[in-house]
Amino acid sequence: MTDIKYEIQTNEFVKSLLESIGDGIFVLDPQGTIIAWNPAMEKITGYLAGEIKYKSCQFLHFSQCFDKKCPTTIQDCGILKRGRVEPTECFLKHKNGHNVSVTKNARVIRNKDDEVIGIVAAVTDLTELKNARLKMEEATRRLGELNHLGGIIAKSQIMQNVFSFIKASAACDATILIQGESGTGKELVAGAIHSIGERRDKPMVTINCSALPESLLESELFGHVKGAFTGASQDRVGRFEQADGGTVFLDEIGEITPYIQVKLLRVIQQKEIERVGESRRRKIDIRVITALNKDLKSMVDAGTFREDLYYRLKVFPIYLPPLRERKEDIPLLVHHFIKTNNTKSDVNVKGISKTALKAFMDYAWPGNIRELANAIDHAFVLCSDREIYLSDLPFEIRTPSAMAVSGVNNPWLEPEHTRPQHQKLTKEVLLHHLHESNWNKAEVGRRVGLSRASIWKYMKKWDVPLQP
Repeated sequence: MTDIKYEIQTNEFVKSLLESIGDGIFVLDPQGTIIAWNPAMEKITGYLAGEIKYKSCQFLHFSQCFDKKCPTTIQDCGILKRGRVEPTECFLKHKNGHNVSVTKNARVIRNKDDEVIGIVAAVTDLTELKNARLKMEEATRRLGELNHLGGIIAKSQIMQNVFSFIKASAACDATILIQGESGTGKELVAGAIHSIGERRDKPMVTINCSALPESLLESELFGHVKGAFTGASQDRVGRFEQADGGTVFLDEIGEITPYIQVKLLRVIQQKEIERVGESRRRKIDIRVITALNKDLKSMVDAGTFREDLYYRLKVFPIYLPPLRERKEDIPLLVHHFIKTNNTKSDVNVKGISKTALKAFMDYAWPGNIRELANAIDHAFVLCSDREIYLSDLPFEIRTPSAMAVSGVNNPWLEPEHTRPQHQKLTKEVLLHHLHESNWNKAEVGRRVGLSRASIWKYMKKWDVPLQP
């Protein structure tokens, strides 16, 4: 019979193979005694190869083997009879006493005469995978809470993909690059990433890189020592140091100069900073999230942004779509901002008319979500009823095509008030609506599809009194 122990000990190729495999591998002779134990097995179990001499795998106390706990002898194991153990998720007992989550499988080894000469077993450590899974589950739970609180409002598939990226970022500490047009909510996404990540209990510091010139931005980011420049009357801690242990969000990262780009590259690569006017290097532990409303790759191609820094920043890129590419989210966003404004003001608006919502759906939203929020704010200034009408919206949104009654079916809508659409306004019609609305010019405007200012002009033109 072939001596498998001798083969393993003398065959250099087999020895190198066992040492290089990332999974734990151990080999038993036909009597169940361990005769080979690779370095990965030492790492997983805590036992060195010299410590397992003449032992069986029983000392590892695998929690499951052929649907039962580890047996007393190799004959009771079942491996000799069945010839294999299919991959099984279980626990083994570490040298220090704690359980290690692993996947285990095994095969018998036979010679050319079909005699069993040994057993090879493979063990995969699932600890990191389990931890990552737990982090993802925790991130999902926290993101759900964040959405419930109104942090990010969306139901479209394209935004669900963004949510997936946000959740995935919680399981790592990679540098994040958020790209999207102005007003798409890049700072909101950065806040969500920080709020569900491992650093959530530490500070998040936000810096708008376009708001400060290079000299002030350098001091703002890195701090300075007394006397570093005119006006530096005392030492000052920079924003990177303030965020130690937490997150730094650099908005409009494309605006930083080549000099600041070099310094930022050192922060990311070496995790250290130097205050302005000081040669001492200070270690910091931060996660960097950046954002901009341009295509950073095109800036690299144009030579205005360092390529090495670009690749450091885009380890985990997230693209935020403009609102015009996710219009199914508009009714949800409108409801959210109406609810927010009701909380802040004495007005109690219940919904939005179909014509007004149709105008929202038809509009291109160059200013994205920020513009939509401002449009609702504008409507609340003019709105004097329980519903937002077309005439309450900003001029650029009130397009002629929005006058047609929309068929949008939305739970936040109340029934459209019955009123003439495209009705020709005459003095008689104007007086009729003024009497019905108790001389409320905004209400008359809603009924005939005109602004309140237009109603005033017609009243002046036809010498209609401003009060009854």
